[in-house]
Amino acid sequence: MNHTPRIRTVVSCTLLVVTFVAGAAACGEPDGHPLSEKPYDAGDQVTFNGPSEGERTDPDKPLEVTVKDDDVRITDVSAVDTGGRHLAGELAADGKRWHSTAPLAAGTGYTVRVSTEDDDGAPGSRTLAFETTSPKKLLKVSFGPQAGTYGVGQPITAELSAPVTDKASRATVERALKVRSTPAVTGSWYWVDDKTLHYRPQDYWPAKATIEVRSNLAGIKVTNALYGAAAKPLKLTTGDRIEAVTDASDHSMTVLRNGEVINTIPVTTGKPGFSTRNGVKVVLGKEYYVRMRGESIGISAGSSDSYDLPVYYATRVTWSGEYVHAAPWSTGSQGSANVSHGCTGMSTGDAEWFFDTVREGDIVKVVGSEGETMTPFDNGFGDWNLSWEKWQKGSALQNGTPDSGNTVQAARLRPQV
Repeated sequence: MNHTPRIRTVVSCTLLVVTFVAGAAACGEPDGHPLSEKPYDAGDQVTFNGPSEGERTDPDKPLEVTVKDDDVRITDVSAVDTGGRHLAGELAADGKRWHSTAPLAAGTGYTVRVSTEDDDGAPGSRTLAFETTSPKKLLKVSFGPQAGTYGVGQPITAELSAPVTDKASRATVERALKVRSTPAVTGSWYWVDDKTLHYRPQDYWPAKATIEVRSNLAGIKVTNALYGAAAKPLKLTTGDRIEAVTDASDHSMTVLRNGEVINTIPVTTGKPGFSTRNGVKVVLGKEYYVRMRGESIGISAGSSDSYDLPVYYATRVTWSGEYVHAAPWSTGSQGSANVSHGCTGMSTGDAEWFFDTVREGDIVKVVGSEGETMTPFDNGFGDWNLSWEKWQKGSALQNGTPDSGNTVQAARLRPQV
């Protein structure tokens, strides 16, 4: 027989009050038991398959709660771990057995509250507590970048301590990695490789936003031998929306703050054979002084293209050495010709202004160049060069994932002028 939990009787009675006033008294004390009746201790009627006192249980073993008496049934079970996470479960139709339908977390404690009801409608309760054994191998997560204020193009990164390859395990990890933005945005994780995830919104982050990143993976089973570890949360803020758009064909850079143009700068970009990459890049850092040499990008010392120069106000946008920087030797070409080896050059005064205006995470976009498009992941943060549709396919919770064997290698730090 399927016994209806007591709470449903209350709702039914409430509806009867509206339709049949004469039934109000009956609803106050159904079956002769007032709704405020204190539940009796059902400790001798409820059993579970937990460990003996002082021992810990195997998290791979499902939790089961049963009643011994034929005239008693379970009406509700709540199992919550020390982190406040509820354990999913299923109650049998006859109310005699409840079992967990999700894995227990490892290395944590559980409090289980069981509600019962006998054939006379009298409520009972029992509270159980136990702990699970600690995992032998942990999956650690490190979030990036460091806490601070960034531009609206800054992706969130998550580095795992061990590779996760199959889609089900990736989905487990991804569900546990939480990103919250105020104001709210639509965003998604992307599996760059087996150990690296990036998170970005559909569009850039809002200006002046607060972004909080945390992991609920602690104790959660990821693979047969791997459980999640606790992770340090991360909190970021964004500044103004700064976008620098360089038109290589027009030899100019337009800088916008929150959609308003605040400067237009004559520039020079990469000459034929060294064309600047098109696409969206993100400021990676700023260096007041960098020594740039042609040998670092494969130019021999005796070549006519060889150079060895001190460079100031250098704003890095790729790991391979593309910067926005002062180039006083090319002021005659700035605004009219492309003569660099891939960087965006400008006067010293303009470079100092740009250096002082932008921060890590700000957007630097190049259009109109003969160069290739910035790659998404292996040379900085080119994440925004993937469409939102393609980005979502990199999530284990969406339609697909990139190749699990794909491993991204960071490009060498090679300055180029």
